[in-house]
Amino acid sequence: MIFKPSHPPKWQKYQATLQKTARRQGFVKKLPSLLMIAGFTSALIILLIFAGIWIAQQMGSSHQESPILEKQANKPSAPPSMRDLRAFFNGAATDSSKLSDSIILYKDGRRFFIRTAIYGKLQQYILRTLKRSRTRQSAVVVIDPHDGRLLSLVNYDANGGSDNLCLKADYPAASLFKIITAAAALESADISPDKSLYYRGSRHTLYKSQLKTKKDRWTTQTKFRKAFALSNNAVFGKIGIYDLGQSALIRYSDKFFFNRPIAFELPLAVSRVEVPADDFGLAEIASGFNKDTLISPLHAAMLASVAVNQGKMPTPWLIDSVRNESNKVIYQASPPAMPATVNPETARELKILMQDVARYGTSRSAFRKLRRKKRFRNFDLGAKTGTINDRRDQFKYDWVTAFAVPPDGSGGICVSVLGVHGKILGTRSTEMARAIVDYYFSTVDTKKPK
Repeated sequence: MIFKPSHPPKWQKYQATLQKTARRQGFVKKLPSLLMIAGFTSALIILLIFAGIWIAQQMGSSHQESPILEKQANKPSAPPSMRDLRAFFNGAATDSSKLSDSIILYKDGRRFFIRTAIYGKLQQYILRTLKRSRTRQSAVVVIDPHDGRLLSLVNYDANGGSDNLCLKADYPAASLFKIITAAAALESADISPDKSLYYRGSRHTLYKSQLKTKKDRWTTQTKFRKAFALSNNAVFGKIGIYDLGQSALIRYSDKFFFNRPIAFELPLAVSRVEVPADDFGLAEIASGFNKDTLISPLHAAMLASVAVNQGKMPTPWLIDSVRNESNKVIYQASPPAMPATVNPETARELKILMQDVARYGTSRSAFRKLRRKKRFRNFDLGAKTGTINDRRDQFKYDWVTAFAVPPDGSGGICVSVLGVHGKILGTRSTEMARAIVDYYFSTVDTKKPK
């Protein structure tokens, strides 16, 4: 029997078309999911391929380079030269905000960790103080008088100048030079702090008529310590002429490192003085009443250190230590011993003179605020101020160099402050020095080693 289909051929074809359409619609619905799965699979395959290639390269390179790396690791790190350090720190010191207690130096692809003597909190405090001082220019140096470590080195220029003012010797020393004259008088001219001396006219001026030795009703008697405390130009002018002379002033200028380079990690300008032979010229130099004797703020801080360091002027230093990437010390500061500038007895008497300046002399107002605080009642506080105009009388140079030493004699500091004032008289240098001393001893523990 021959089988015959029960449906006509057209109907079968129609059914086949419906099934094909249904399969196509099902595929279209599943297409997004399929594409997502395919894309994820492809990305995974590509990632695995690249990962395999990278691992193979790393394994190959490690086998090839490991001897070199091992050799470099065992190779000792070459420390930066003093030239490298000077160049680096000169740039850092120009911008006081960048000069801190810890700095990283990169050299030849290696890192070197430099520890400085800078007290970071004090550095930032002084910078903020100078910015608020309304001075045209200002510079502050804080130094340890016993070992020469530089605790702070800050300069500020309202005009945005890039010079490091602390290291420049472009400023008239003014009455700061009386420290040198006083040391010479105490040590070589048989003048004691309580010796009676005489002068004519105002103590703030210096005329030839004031330098006569004749005593009359216009002559005023004073003691040497009071003349120093009140910065008496006439008394110191006469000492320069009649008690010291040219040779003694030259000799003691040399002892206090005028006209001589001072060893330091940064380029420090030489402080200058020219001692003439004529009487009035000697009087001008001895009293500081001239605009030709020049000093740097760093050198000014060192002058005060002589009074509290038994007559020795320490060599200043900034870099405490340098370590390589393995934390190995490759440089450690070892401050050289300085020869005595004056003998210990002269230093003791010079200290008395500077203490008088802070008690009842030209800085009494500022330092009285310290003495009223319990912390400073037994401190040794001393200072010497100086004020003079520039040659064109456009700017006023305002100086102070001071010391503050705790009762046990350790942990003391010396501070020098220079303020350059224009039409507006900004914060006085003595006020800034007082604030700096107050802040330092309120934040540092002087009983702990530095």
